[in-house]
Amino acid sequence: MRESELKIEWLFINLRWFFLTAVAGVVGIDAAVHSQPFPRTVLVLLSVGAVGNLIEMVAKLQTANFKGYPTLMLLQDIALTVGFIAASGGPSSPVLFTTLIPIITTALRFSTIASVLMAMGAVVAYLAVTWNQLGLNTSLAPRTLVLQMLPYLINSLVLLVAGGAISDIGSRIKQMLIEERNKQEKEAIAAVEAAHQRIRLIFELASTLSATLNYEHVLEAALDVSNAGLREFTGRDIPQIGMILLFGMDQTLYIVKSRSLAHQDERLRFPSQEGALAESLNKAEPVICYDPRNDPELGRMIAMQYCQEVIVLPLRAGFESYGALVLGSPEPDTYTVDFQDLLVAVCNQAVMALQNATLYRNLIEEKEKLVAVEEDARKRLARDLHDGPTQTIAAIAMRLNYIRLLLKKDLDQSLKEIKELEDLARKTTKEIRQMLFTLRPLILETQGLIAALEQYIIKLAETDPLPIHLEADKEAGKRLSKEAQGSVFYIVEEAITNARKHAQAQDLWVRIYKQGSNVITEIEDNGRGFDVAATEANYDKRGSLGMMNLQERAELVGGNTVIRSKVGEGTKIIVNIPVKAEAIESGD
Repeated sequence: MRESELKIEWLFINLRWFFLTAVAGVVGIDAAVHSQPFPRTVLVLLSVGAVGNLIEMVAKLQTANFKGYPTLMLLQDIALTVGFIAASGGPSSPVLFTTLIPIITTALRFSTIASVLMAMGAVVAYLAVTWNQLGLNTSLAPRTLVLQMLPYLINSLVLLVAGGAISDIGSRIKQMLIEERNKQEKEAIAAVEAAHQRIRLIFELASTLSATLNYEHVLEAALDVSNAGLREFTGRDIPQIGMILLFGMDQTLYIVKSRSLAHQDERLRFPSQEGALAESLNKAEPVICYDPRNDPELGRMIAMQYCQEVIVLPLRAGFESYGALVLGSPEPDTYTVDFQDLLVAVCNQAVMALQNATLYRNLIEEKEKLVAVEEDARKRLARDLHDGPTQTIAAIAMRLNYIRLLLKKDLDQSLKEIKELEDLARKTTKEIRQMLFTLRPLILETQGLIAALEQYIIKLAETDPLPIHLEADKEAGKRLSKEAQGSVFYIVEEAITNARKHAQAQDLWVRIYKQGSNVITEIEDNGRGFDVAATEANYDKRGSLGMMNLQERAELVGGNTVIRSKVGEGTKIIVNIPVKAEAIESGD
């Protein structure tokens, strides 16, 4: 049931209570004046009317709507009116005013004509009952009839005039309620259309954002949808400025994408410590600035001198803030509540798409890191093969040719050369086996990190005299995942290779131990050391990427690498890898 119809129904209920109370009061006073008891019939009718009205109240509270209910209640009102008048004196009853009840009901629930007919019918019925009760006949003189009927004719005239007036008033009230209902329907239709506009724009935004994983396209789409939404809501083009600000490394906001801004404005940075920007980011909700020219931060922009209203919306996901969307209009009252709801939805969609784009970009960067690491490993293997086994095999070939010539001249010297050549071939075989072991240490997969390092150090000792001391907690190694164990192995292998080539160390230590929820790996030598800062500063000019590989391999498994070294004091590489909670609890 519509709100206007409910108002009419509650008006009926309240009027009925008023009339019932008035009947009880008038009849009670009349009975007291004439020293008579309160009429029992009137009391019964009052009870029936009260029960009927209570039932109607409950029905309205339950929002029930029965077919034929208005007609049924009209019949009840007519019956009560007739009963009250009949039980309290007939034509001379003090409660003749109750005749107005069915007239009012008809005027509000039905048509004006029906209300007038009801009033005329009430007058005719009243005159007929009066004529019958007085026992008048047409044989009396006309003057006598008029004199006897005069009071009742006056009552009838008053009743007719009152009925007509009530019909007119009821018609006006009904028309007002109908106009209110039409207004509410128009507002409801406008609200539905606005909701449809928001849904369509949000759908278009979601479609646009889901079609790209480029965060710049995401931000462009958010600004485009904001402009399109303003056109939809206002029905005209408003020269709106727009910009998206993101946090930089220094935690200040800078403009990433913009619309209708001067070049000087695009270069500004905002500390977001005061004004509309700070308020919006702190409250995590939209903030409207009605005086952008005097805003302590936004007021520095040239574009703000032409704006009368600016809205700032935070780009936020959970507790993480990415930045803000800022829109400005040269007209006041542009950013209505409905439009703000749309902008909030735009920001939410943009943040989700921005997160997806960031994740995708991170994946691409991780992939590029993996490719770079593997490419560097291949280059290093090619370099090691060229500098080691390839040179040795070339030397073996040359010495074989020398031995072939020497066999004809000096047999003893030839045997000596063959013996040395045999040693060289064995050494080369060991070097190749060591390289193959480093490429794919099967023992790492079957027996774990510590066993693989022990085997690697043994194989390395066969070709290199540098003493390597392994101090490892086997339980610490078991707490690392397979991927983490592989990363640690290759970090240790890379660090040892660098130390053998450049450190000129007398000893080298490899330590693996637990520290809280982390596993620490240290590779330390007592060599000549180097200036870490200077080396990192020139890294882009160096052909080797060894230090970068150490860091990136640790980052791939959620860890980090710290390199400590000073000239003449050796080098210490510390790798810190966090262990998952389930691994700590299980002891694996």
